[in-house]
Amino acid sequence: MLDVCNMKKLVIFCALLCSLASCSLGDSSEPNYRFEALPIESVDIPDEFTLGETYEITVYYNKPSNCYVFHDFYYVSDLNQRTVAVINTVYTDQACTQATELVNASFNFMVNSNGTYVFKFWQGEDEDGNDLYYIVEVPVVE
Repeated sequence: MLDVCNMKKLVIFCALLCSLASCSLGDSSEPNYRFEALPIESVDIPDEFTLGETYEITVYYNKPSNCYVFHDFYYVSDLNQRTVAVINTVYTDQACTQATELVNASFNFMVNSNGTYVFKFWQGEDEDGNDLYYIVEVPVVE
């Protein structure tokens, strides 16, 4: 006969066993999404910045289908140079409506140094696989 302590251990063991049995470890198939950088078509950015101010910068890009959803910006800062690309999540396990749509995404940029900022907005690759950029120089005024 089981005492109360052993009964509790048995119940916990059974619960643990059932929870493990009900979990699927999944197969080794691909995830149902991937991340993809999309070329930036155009940009709304001020002609000049004022030190200490924050500005909204808007980029426009073509979304190839409804399976593409904005995820984030790829954003690299090196002194006064900024490299920017748009990253979308692409869902691969659903029926997609193939219709190119021009969409936008924005980020806030705080001006924290003097000089001129150089923005490199990624526009895809050339036929040799070299990155192409739309380069905008924005001076900081007092």
